[in-house]
Amino acid sequence: MSRYGMSVPFEMPLAEHRDIYREMIDLGYTDFWSSESNGTDGFTPLALAAAWTPEARLGIAIIPAYTRGPATLAMSVASLAEAAPGRFVMGIGSSSNIIVENWNATTFERPWYRVRDTVRFLRSALSGEKVTQHYDTFEVKGFRLARKIDPQPPILVAALREGVLRLAGREGDGAILNWLSPDDVRTVVPHVLDGSGGEEREIAARLFVCPLEDREKALAIGKRAVAAYLNVPVYAKFHEWLGRGDQLSGMWEAWKAGDRKLALEKIPDSVVDDVIISGSPEACRERIGEYVEAGVTTPALSLMAVGDGGLLETLRDLAPRS
Repeated sequence: MSRYGMSVPFEMPLAEHRDIYREMIDLGYTDFWSSESNGTDGFTPLALAAAWTPEARLGIAIIPAYTRGPATLAMSVASLAEAAPGRFVMGIGSSSNIIVENWNATTFERPWYRVRDTVRFLRSALSGEKVTQHYDTFEVKGFRLARKIDPQPPILVAALREGVLRLAGREGDGAILNWLSPDDVRTVVPHVLDGSGGEEREIAARLFVCPLEDREKALAIGKRAVAAYLNVPVYAKFHEWLGRGDQLSGMWEAWKAGDRKLALEKIPDSVVDDVIISGSPEACRERIGEYVEAGVTTPALSLMAVGDGGLLETLRDLAPRS
């Protein structure tokens, strides 16, 4: 596979990442992908990586379309694109009502339109034009970015169901996926290509990896993660659409009733096996290859656990093999 990414930062202070990033490049990792929820912001870890690893491609998966004003978002994107010219990929998405409303005091309304409008605004702003535009979900009056950005970064759209998947193909340079199986990739990618009119698009996917051979421990970690994510309304609807409604109905019912213990018990092992990569390093690498065969062009691993040898040994074990 041509690209092989890892989600960053790790569970250590940002200032301590430099040597790890350098070794990862030597091991064959090509991309570093950040995110933004309740840890670090999405831009700072990549700004450090831009300076420490001039070989790496850097991506954000994702920045929520709601949590920064349009001009502030454009300046942040432009700054990182300037720090890593030709090596930065911007990911934008709606995020969820939890992050947008509960944590950021912003109304989570019309998410499809907000993402579309944000992508269109960024295209205009990063091109250097003066933007005075009334979009469906916000208005910008007279903003011009004072920095010339060349080349402009690709913009990927985080997408779950049909409408946003097609939006990612039509308005974006590709899609960012997560919480799905290789077979699910085969379900969603055609919608991206429908939106693009058949033109090639990047398909990045955050792949959750639990590289433990202790199956019971891996299942326990996986079930806690499934409960935390797949009860969020946007992910629940996604998995209903994918056909897992019957498998997850017991978890959803128990969760809504406030019985967290029963909700965990109701998660089938098969669902964990579908959406979380686990087992030996060899088994994990084989499963990652299945995602690539299904249509993922940029796998971005996200570690849910590390092996007994610690973080560095786990990164070495999972590194791509020639």
